[in-house]
Amino acid sequence: MIGKIGYTTSQTTIVFIVVALVCAFIPAFFVEDAEAISLWDTCLLKISPKCALDIIGVVFENGNITDACCHDLVQEGKVCHDTLIKYIAYRPLLVSHKTQYLKKCADLWAYCV
Repeated sequence: MIGKIGYTTSQTTIVFIVVALVCAFIPAFFVEDAEAISLWDTCLLKISPKCALDIIGVVFENGNITDACCHDLVQEGKVCHDTLIKYIAYRPLLVSHKTQYLKKCADLWAYCV
């Protein structure tokens, strides 16, 4: 079960900024072909920015997720959820903890469904 440990908005903002910078300046390792990039673009349209930050906070920190964001996550779909988290987790600065992040990704999905 996902813990209910609180986190500050500034921590989430910092993580989001770091992830955004990493994604912007370092080529993807996981998402390589046009089909995967298209899936990435499609997935980003299915979830609100606030819920995306909450999901990142849960997987890459110890954040919380609301029922509404769980609903959005399930609507987004497992393939999208897994693709987006793997895309971030396989970045050079984060890859050393990818096993931990992928487990938290799976735990979050199980919690929401």
